[in-house]
Amino acid sequence: MEFLRHLLLFLHFVGLASLLGGLLVQMKGPDRRILPAILHGALTQLVTGVLLVGVIQGGLGEHVNNSKIGVKLIVVLIITVLAWVNRRKPTIATGWFFGLTALTLLNVAVAVFWR
Repeated sequence: MEFLRHLLLFLHFVGLASLLGGLLVQMKGPDRRILPAILHGALTQLVTGVLLVGVIQGGLGEHVNNSKIGVKLIVVLIITVLAWVNRRKPTIATGWFFGLTALTLLNVAVAVFWR
C-alpha cells in the first residue's frame, strides 16, 4: 500500500506540473487558450487526489483532514470544469485565464500551508 501511495503522489505531482506548466507557458502571450496539458493535468490531479485519499484513509488506515480535502476537491473540480468547458475555444478571456492560474496556486497553497 505504501508503494501505491507514493506512486499516486508522484502522478499527482506530474498532474500539477502539467496543469501549472500549461498555464505559466502562456503567461506572456496575447492569446491564451486551454492547452491539452492544462485539461489533462487537471483531470490527473482530480483522479489521483481522490485515489490518494482512498488509499491513505482506507488502505493505510491513517486519518486525513476532511475539511482540507473538501476544499481541495471543490477547487480542482472548478478548475477541471472551467478547462473542460473552454477546451475548444480558440482563446479564453484574460480574466478566466488568470482565474484558473489563481485557483491552481490556491490549491497548492492549501496543500502546503493547511495542516
